[in-house]
Amino acid sequence: MPTIESRKTMQMCKSLRVYSGSANRPLAEKIAQILGVELSGLALEKFANGEIYARFDESVRGADVFLVQSISGDVNDALMELLIATDAAKRASARTITACITHYGYARQDRKAAPREPITARLVANLIERAGVDRVITLDLHQGQIQGFFDIPVNHLSALPLFGEYYNHMGFDTDNLVVVSPDVGRAKAAKKLSDMLGCNLAIAHKGRPRHNAAEVMGIIGDIEGKTCIINDDMIDTAGTLCAGVKELKNMGAGDIYVCATHGIFSGPAIERLNNAPIVECVVTDSIPVVEGGKIKTISVAGEFADAISAVYEEHSVSKLVGGDFAL
Repeated sequence: MPTIESRKTMQMCKSLRVYSGSANRPLAEKIAQILGVELSGLALEKFANGEIYARFDESVRGADVFLVQSISGDVNDALMELLIATDAAKRASARTITACITHYGYARQDRKAAPREPITARLVANLIERAGVDRVITLDLHQGQIQGFFDIPVNHLSALPLFGEYYNHMGFDTDNLVVVSPDVGRAKAAKKLSDMLGCNLAIAHKGRPRHNAAEVMGIIGDIEGKTCIINDDMIDTAGTLCAGVKELKNMGAGDIYVCATHGIFSGPAIERLNNAPIVECVVTDSIPVVEGGKIKTISVAGEFADAISAVYEEHSVSKLVGGDFAL
C-alpha cells in the first residue's frame, strides 16, 4: 500500500502541467526540460476564417496548469491563443491556471500620453483576468507599474542578473566601462546593471517625434573613450537604438555593446544592427530569435523554471493544508 509520502509525490507529479502556445515553443521546451516534466499536449488550430481553436489532449481536472506564451510575432493571434487556451483549461476544471508570458505585448501603451488614446496594457490585463488566469509570471515589463493593472498575483522577473553575469564573465576594465540608459525612463534599470558590473552610468536624453522614431538630444555622463553597454527592455525596429549609438560615437565613445530583454526585431531591425558600429547585440529568448552576425541570445528558461517551481510549491502547500492528503 502506498505511503502518504509516495501518494504526495505521485499526486504532485500528476498535478504540474506545462503547455505552450505557438509563439515560443522552443523556450517552453527548455523550461519543461529544466523542470523535469514533459511539455504536455495542447492542440492549436485555425478555422478557415482565422478563428483559433484550442483543446487539451489530456485531462487537466485538478491540475496546476502553466501556459507558456509570448505575446509577440503575430501579436493578436498570440494573445487570443493565450485567452482561448485559458478558457479551455478553466472549463476543463483545472485547479489553477498560471500564464507564463515571456513577452507582454501591448505594454508600450501603458498610459494616456495624448487625448483619446487607449491604455492597452490595462486592457490586456483585464482580458487575461477575465479569461480565468489565476497568476501571471512575466519578464521585464515595459513599465513596472503594469503589475498594478492586475488584481491577481504577478511574478515580475528580470533579465538584468543574466546580463550582469554575461558581462562580468567578459572581464571588462570597470574603470573604463559605462552602462548607458537609452532614455530617462530606463535609468533605474541601467543603474542596477551598472551596480552589478561595478561601473559608472550615463543617460541618453531623447525626444520622440512619432512612433518607432527618436531624436537623441544629448548624453548625461562621461562616455568619451569608454566601453559602453546600452541596456533596454526591448528592441523593435532598432531606429531609436541606432540613433543612440551614432550619438555615442559622435561624442567619442569606444566599443559599444547592446543588450535588451526582448528582441522584437521588426522590419529592418536586424540589418540596422548588423550595420551599426556595435560589437554585438545580446537579447534573451523571450521571443524566438535566430542568432547570427552581431545578434546573440541568452536563455531565460532557468528563471521561468524557478518561478514555476516556486509557484507550484506554493500551490502544493495550499493543497496539503486543504486536507487533500489527510489521513
